[in-house]
Amino acid sequence: MMQNGMKEKHIYTVSELTKYIRAIVEESFPGVWVEGEISNFIFHSSGHMYFSLRDAGSTIKCAFFKYSNQKLKFKPKDGMKVICHGSVSVYEPRGDYQLIVEGLEPKGIGALQLQFEQLKEKLQKEGLFDEKYKIPIPFLPTRVGVVTSPTGAAIQDILNIVRRRFANIEIIINPVKVQGVDAKDEIAAAIKQFNELKNIDVMIVGRGGGSLEDLWPFNEEVVARAIFASKIPVISAVGHEVDYTISDFVADFRAPTPSAAAELVIPRKEDLVNLIKTALERLNNAILGGLDVLKEKLDSLKESYVLRQPLNYIIQRQQRIDDLIKDISLRINHTVDMSGEKFGRLTSRLEALSPLSILNRGYSITKRLPEGTVLKDAGMLKNGDRVETKLGVGKFRSRVESID
Repeated sequence: MMQNGMKEKHIYTVSELTKYIRAIVEESFPGVWVEGEISNFIFHSSGHMYFSLRDAGSTIKCAFFKYSNQKLKFKPKDGMKVICHGSVSVYEPRGDYQLIVEGLEPKGIGALQLQFEQLKEKLQKEGLFDEKYKIPIPFLPTRVGVVTSPTGAAIQDILNIVRRRFANIEIIINPVKVQGVDAKDEIAAAIKQFNELKNIDVMIVGRGGGSLEDLWPFNEEVVARAIFASKIPVISAVGHEVDYTISDFVADFRAPTPSAAAELVIPRKEDLVNLIKTALERLNNAILGGLDVLKEKLDSLKESYVLRQPLNYIIQRQQRIDDLIKDISLRINHTVDMSGEKFGRLTSRLEALSPLSILNRGYSITKRLPEGTVLKDAGMLKNGDRVETKLGVGKFRSRVESID
């Protein structure tokens, strides 16, 4: 409508303008690749990822929804340089333009390699690689368990080595897929099953060579934790000598190939037989040498005086016994005599000190009755007191008639 020759102006609401801008932006940028550095990364409980992508001059907000990020092979984090693929859109409630991410890969390093490094760092910090947890490999196992594909080259190599080196050893195969989506769960379950059955002495887990993607099940966390939890020693034998997997670091021993793993746990029977023969020869020589030494000692004893004249030896010992008895008797008699003399001297001294000796020389002891007080002074008496007098031989009682 025209008024005064001028076009009527159109006034937008905020929502109308935002929708209009959104339509223009989404139509203009339906699929773009954007390079930048991640910042403010948030992994929401819903499974969605939110972060900002920035460079030296600008920042754009990004949303990486759960249905798109489920197959992501690594964990994004702040500071990581990445390349995002997606479409530009506008978040209407805030009027912010943002990148709806459909794919994400690290810049300068493959996603699988980055996932490998991240898991390796995580498990190393938890101590799953520590030597203190490694279980020694048994010297001569009777049963060897193998977790691998029943149709792969690895199992054929192992069986050929067993037949060639020690056919008596029993091989128990727990067949699993060794590549693909389901492989990791089958490998982990097979390791756990061997531990539950407890019917093997050592376990080989692995496969033949292949690309990083082919070997990837042996880089999965569920397999690493199953190996670490195993009470049966585990040998990791994945790929070729140049290939390293997470399983190699967690296992009790890493073999460069499945064939090398078989050679490690299965000794050559001929070598063991030769070792036993050598040990038997050394034992036989040691026994014969010991018998020669004993024979020399026996010959020496046979020529000794004791065995040639045994009766004379006994007579000499009897004479020695008689001499000892005589010597002991003399010592006893001498000791008795010395003790008797000493006893006599002590007796004489006691007799000299005894009050009875004084009485025998004409002295007496008088006591007042009935209390028995020894009288030393006549003043202690009065007429009529009864007294008792002890002489050298005997005693008598009397009554006091006068006191002087």
